Amino acid sequence: MCTWYLEASDAKPVQTVAVPLSYTERDPVPGGCNLEFDLDIDPNVYLEYNFFETVIRFAPANLGFARGTDPPPCDVGTGRDSRWRLQYDVYQYYLPENDLTEKVLLKHLQRMAEVPQVKANAIKVVTLTANDKTHIYFSSLRGQGVIYNVIVWDPLLNTSAAYVPAHTYACSFEAVEGNCSSPGRVSTKVFFTFFALLGLFICFFGHRFWKTELFFIGFIFMGFFFYILITRLTPIKYDVRLILTAIAGSIGGIFLVATWWRFGLLILCMLFVGLVLGFLVSSVTFFTPLGNLKVFRDDCVFWVTFSCIAVFIPVVFMGCLRILNILTCGIIGSYSVVLAIDSYMFTSLSYITLNVLKRALNTDFHRAFTNVPFQTNDFIILAVWGMVAVSGITLQIRRERGRPFFPPHPYKLWKRERERRVTNILDPSYHVPPLRERLHGQLTQIKGLFQKAQPAGERTPLLL
Repeated sequence: MCTWYLEASDAKPVQTVAVPLSYTERDPVPGGCNLEFDLDIDPNVYLEYNFFETVIRFAPANLGFARGTDPPPCDVGTGRDSRWRLQYDVYQYYLPENDLTEKVLLKHLQRMAEVPQVKANAIKVVTLTANDKTHIYFSSLRGQGVIYNVIVWDPLLNTSAAYVPAHTYACSFEAVEGNCSSPGRVSTKVFFTFFALLGLFICFFGHRFWKTELFFIGFIFMGFFFYILITRLTPIKYDVRLILTAIAGSIGGIFLVATWWRFGLLILCMLFVGLVLGFLVSSVTFFTPLGNLKVFRDDCVFWVTFSCIAVFIPVVFMGCLRILNILTCGIIGSYSVVLAIDSYMFTSLSYITLNVLKRALNTDFHRAFTNVPFQTNDFIILAVWGMVAVSGITLQIRRERGRPFFPPHPYKLWKRERERRVTNILDPSYHVPPLRERLHGQLTQIKGLFQKAQPAGERTPLLL
């Protein structure tokens, strides 16, 4: 007989679910070799999270044993007859996006309680041996429900047992601002809403309004690096960092526009444009399962590979700069809409760039698995992103057909106009009276000549 005692930590009514599991003497015992937590046998998965990563920890398991007998020793032996032969499969299960109800959580927790259900529904992330540390790091997905569980497997007897699942939303339900129901702060929503409006304009009209596009590119380039610098070096609050980032980004945009206006270095400006597109392409590359390869856990390997992909894009398109510029306008401008959507509701596509930002901000983020869910909402947003990008690129290519590839150097035009004005001022013909005054003067002279030609005393009216 087994008796359960349940107590709620709060006076309010709570919903509970209980799943009884039975095991034979051949099944491994989850948490049977606990040396870290409070219980003698602790099958629980312990979870902690912060903005960057979510950590799960669990106690090592022990071999199965019959009821009424002593359990096998945990630290004796290292061969196939000891608990060191056991393996641990870590599974990850995503709850439906933007659904934070308790009913949905309890329903899906039951799918992560028993071994067959866990294998059928969840994604196996990694397999650990008894020699590995029993803690795993994942990228935190703010506002997205995730359930984690561990299955211990005995390869000799081909038996397995499941730990107790743990879940998180990587956010607080009780926070006044930036809680789970509304993951984006007010400042974040304002910032990315204006950023998306400018991005939409660039997506459809960026190549025609060249200076506006340069401001947009300079804003992204300077704002990204400034945010990383100020976050790593100063402890100021997030809202202040965002305001300073907007100011620094604006200065970067103005500086790039001023550089083009004064020097007209098209190659330099297009290098910045190509690097921004290359950054997004490289981020998409590491957003795929390629980013979880063990070789890229090394920061040097990751950043060198990331930089090579980013630089490769402008090098490839160096012979067709107008195409590079229009592609950048369409793809980067439309992606700003995705970032704006993420400030109002969860979408996995924002983690294309957010994972790179996290890795630049946190030196320990390299150890985290960066898996994200891809559900119905993400497919819809991906389709919107693709349609907006294709529409913007197609419109700009058709409109710019037959036109000059890029506008002329502004400083040369200004200097030429200034020289023309100075030359006109020095030219005597520049001071010729207006046409109306010249016609009036000529008519007066003709009238005077007729009057002189007539004899004295005669007056003939002159009809003009």
